[in-house]
Amino acid sequence: MMADVPSPDEVVAATRDWLERAVIGLNLCPFAKGVHVKGQIRYVVSEARNDESLLADLERELHALVGAAPAAVDTTLLIHPWVLNAFDDFTRFLDLAEVVLRMHRLDGIVQVASFHPDYVFADTEPDDITNCTNRSPFPTLHLLREASIDRAVAAFPDAAAIYERNLQTLRDLGIDGWRNLGVGTPPGENG
Repeated sequence: MMADVPSPDEVVAATRDWLERAVIGLNLCPFAKGVHVKGQIRYVVSEARNDESLLADLERELHALVGAAPAAVDTTLLIHPWVLNAFDDFTRFLDLAEVVLRMHRLDGIVQVASFHPDYVFADTEPDDITNCTNRSPFPTLHLLREASIDRAVAAFPDAAAIYERNLQTLRDLGIDGWRNLGVGTPPGENG
């Protein structure tokens, strides 16, 4: 187990391990492997301790992503281990992230996906294994270029089936399988 105050390097290492073992390893996102292998994922650890600081980091990273060449940085993981650790606070913040996108006229250019150690889909119970499709070691805002999403979806034969396939993958894996991945606390085992 990591120390209570992980270093930024430990945060990135745990996030990269989760990406490799769960997201890519279980093929939860068939588009992740390509950008990972090509080194096109920017990992940013926010030092924010409050919503305002995280909003400033989000704005900076949105502009950095849009300003970078897609071949160099196609997507950004803005990891924020010291703020929004309560899932309810995190989901409320996602509304602010959408406001920031609109305010900077990035709606339709960049999308914000969300990952959290205690992620719970609206139609599930907290201990449902399918929530693990969006459970990461630390609260994370995933900034994706809309153009990259469009290209990936066009190249994937049945992109609409990914969600349902992921749910079945997690059901087949089960809690013991998730525990064996070693990438986060299984549902129902939070401290």
